[in-house]
Amino acid sequence: MSVRSADPAARRRHIIQSIALFTLLVFSSVAAHAQQTTTRIRGTLGTVSKDTIEVKTGEGKTFEIRITDATRLVHAQPIAMNDIKSGDFLGVTSVRQKDGTLRAYDVRRFPKPVNPGHRPFDGRDDQTMTNATVSATVQSASARELVLSYEGGSQKVAVPPGAAITTLTPGERSQLVPGAYVSLLAAPDAAGKLTARSVEVRKDAPRPQ
Repeated sequence: MSVRSADPAARRRHIIQSIALFTLLVFSSVAAHAQQTTTRIRGTLGTVSKDTIEVKTGEGKTFEIRITDATRLVHAQPIAMNDIKSGDFLGVTSVRQKDGTLRAYDVRRFPKPVNPGHRPFDGRDDQTMTNATVSATVQSASARELVLSYEGGSQKVAVPPGAAITTLTPGERSQLVPGAYVSLLAAPDAAGKLTARSVEVRKDAPRPQ
């Protein structure tokens, strides 16, 4: 029996099921598209308004990013090297030296493990990102060394005196001021405007030593 010849109740059920399936497919497509188009943007804040920030990248590009109540704000608060202890979980950005050793320039202490492992930073062969647990600290002649362990491996990283060392804490809108450095994840909203999902803010940009 075709749907057209079915009783009205059956036809209504069929229509409702079709609408529900269509809605599910649309939302799945939108979610997948949003996930694929999420963009990492790093740079210095320019103009800041109530709901919008201007980010100027090191490559000379400028982005306007919406900030909403759903945007997660994180502050990278400076700490001393001595505040780093065994058992802490860190995100360490390093430059690979000619002899293959790693020299850190940005050390961030996370409140909980996030994406553990060791990988190229921003796809570069000369820089790495290591998210791992501190298993040992060693004082060398020129720098403090961290042994960072993760499932399947470990890395020894030298931390020179000039490296940026911070701990991640909940952020506030008042910390988004012109001249501050941000690293954020943004995705286009329904109108196509970039909207920040998360923003990490600090006073100055970390720079390779």
